[in-house]
Amino acid sequence: MSNKAPPPAEKTVTVNRKAYHDYQIVKTYEAGIQLTGTEIKSIRLGRVNLRDAYVRPENGEMWLVGAHIAHYPPAGRWNHDPTRKRRLLLTRREIRQMVEALRKGEGMTIVPLRLYINRRGLAKLEIALARGKRKYDKREDLARKEAERRMRQALMRRA
Repeated sequence: MSNKAPPPAEKTVTVNRKAYHDYQIVKTYEAGIQLTGTEIKSIRLGRVNLRDAYVRPENGEMWLVGAHIAHYPPAGRWNHDPTRKRRLLLTRREIRQMVEALRKGEGMTIVPLRLYINRRGLAKLEIALARGKRKYDKREDLARKEAERRMRQALMRRA
């Protein structure tokens, strides 16, 4: 028997709740992110915002645009730009699939869903090929969630 402890589970740093509300998720991908030293330290502290971020193809690569990774205070003047574009690390096949889906149209876009630290300590970004929801779709989702919540409450009162 080994005395080694199992590696810690992945730690979710942030979730883009707005993406789940505004988009219908078609397919998800896991992407690595090319970061600087102060960015990964800030991510580990949980100082990240993905709310207005999106993913854009450029010259055969995918780029995360609009994500805000706050300054890492101990770095002083050697800090990073909080809103710079960051290259995503994906396979060529994945990039090709996403670009083809975007070219077809149909209101498709690529949005970041969550940022997490995996078991090996690397920052990973879960991105999704998504289709924008219309206003009535959002209302249907809210009504369904409210009905489920009421059913759960009714069952709790009976028990």
